[in-house]
Formats: sequence, structure tokens, C-alpha cells
Amino acid sequence: MGKITSSREQLKPDPKFDSLLASKFINCLMLDGKKSTAQRVFYDALDEIQKKVPDQPSIEVFSQAVENVKPYIEVRSKRVGGASYQVPMQVNRARQQSLAIRWILNAVREKKGRPTHLKLSDELLAAFRKEGAAMTRRENTHRMADANKAFAHFAW
Repeated sequence: MGKITSSREQLKPDPKFDSLLASKFINCLMLDGKKSTAQRVFYDALDEIQKKVPDQPSIEVFSQAVENVKPYIEVRSKRVGGASYQVPMQVNRARQQSLAIRWILNAVREKKGRPTHLKLSDELLAAFRKEGAAMTRRENTHRMADANKAFAHFAW
């Protein structure tokens, strides 16, 4: 049998909501191959969200949160004649999703001293309302791209 890679074709929807995005998120949340732990944390976080936003399905709050954090444009370093320029570039769909997930999880992991599912539910709710650390990260990325618009002609 060939080598198994973590590719899109391998990804199965998660058991509870049948969502590929949730499944991907759980995989990124997982540490040391402890998937059941990651799933428990994720579902507990969604239960918390359900308590706080009873009129909307928590899985939709989650997808909207990830959607809100996705960056549309980012800066990449490009060397032109010995100088490095920060060139604003469009972000492709797969990278938008992985960046959004990574930023949300980084924001959660930087907060200390509370159970992860509470930190996660807080961060997802914040992102859903277009605030919070992950959103700040996205704003900064967009701001950087804006500031470096002058170098856009170096895009390749």
C-alpha cells in the first residue's frame, strides 16, 4: 500500500455534524494523535456556543467564524535585484482555510489558565462577531497588504 498523505481525498466528515470543515479543524486541534480528546474539546466548545447563541446552530456559528477569519490577500517576500519586497498576493482557497484555522487555534493556545473548550468557544464566538485575536491577525495581514500596494507590480 502507498504512503497515506493528509490530503483532501483522505478527509472524512466529522461524526456529529457531517462537516468536512469541522473534521479538518479537529485534526488541526489534535495534539500527539489524540483525536478523541480533540473531538471532545471541539464538541464541548460547540455546546458552549449553543448555550450562548441558542437561536443559531453552533456548527453554523463555527463555519461563519472560520469564514470571517479567512484572509483574502497577504504579503509574500519577493527578491528583486538584491532587495526583498513584501508583495501583496491573493490567497488561494485552501490556504485561506488553513490560515484561518491556524490563527484561531494559535489565539486559543496563547490564552492560558482555562479549559481549552471554553477558550475555543470564546474565540469562535469572537470571530463570529468579527472580533478577537484571530480577527486582529487577519486585519493586520490585510493592512500589511494594503501598505505594500506599491509593490503589487512585482506579483508573479
